[in-house]
Amino acid sequence: MKLLEGKVALITGASKGIGKAIAQKYAEQGAQVAFTYLSSVEKGQALEQELQQTGTKVKGYRSDASNHEAAVDLVKQVIEDFGALDILINNAGITKDGLLMRMSEEQWDRVIQVNLKSVFNLTKASMRQMMKQRAGSIINITSVVGIRGNAGQSNYAASKAGIIGFTKSVALELGSRNVRSNAIAPGFIETEMTGELDEKVVEEWKQGIPLKRGGAASDVADCAVFLGSDMSNYITGQVLQVDGGMLT
Repeated sequence: MKLLEGKVALITGASKGIGKAIAQKYAEQGAQVAFTYLSSVEKGQALEQELQQTGTKVKGYRSDASNHEAAVDLVKQVIEDFGALDILINNAGITKDGLLMRMSEEQWDRVIQVNLKSVFNLTKASMRQMMKQRAGSIINITSVVGIRGNAGQSNYAASKAGIIGFTKSVALELGSRNVRSNAIAPGFIETEMTGELDEKVVEEWKQGIPLKRGGAASDVADCAVFLGSDMSNYITGQVLQVDGGMLT
């Protein structure tokens, strides 16, 4: 039997990178997949067509996770379309890097809005259904940067650290209803974004990782499958680092 057979999952920001890999793995493992995209319309539509070939129910929604009203409407529509909501994966995120001395208020506000407020929006909109079902798994994608910080990313680090505190608090609030809340903290994951970086810089980073290589988006997706499945039924309030030992 597939690990996610019969489960309905909602994944935000799934048109590319880690979100796309999670959507692909979830469909492979038998989950019914609802996912969102915003600016990457063509990629979102292509992913919907791709995943439908797996034989499971899949639907993409163009929705802004950072907008509270849009998040509420999205969750209502997903429950109407799929009949349940078992797993929520808060993956939507952006970067607007810069040293604090040069960082604008807009750069700060936008990253907090998209990365952190979106997690509040979708979790709050989804929790009632999960509590009613007396079952659910909330998985928030944070980052090792939220644990140790990073120069030039004070806004991103703050948003990702906030996700960790939020995750643990929700685990305490919803545990009695059998709703679990965990976070995944990826390290250096090779995606379209990292592909634009200088090769020498990337190689230096890899040498600082005990496994001496970057991770793949599928590595994060495998962790998300575990946390969404019944194999992790007694795990909540945790942050699992998928970082090759970077922060060991």
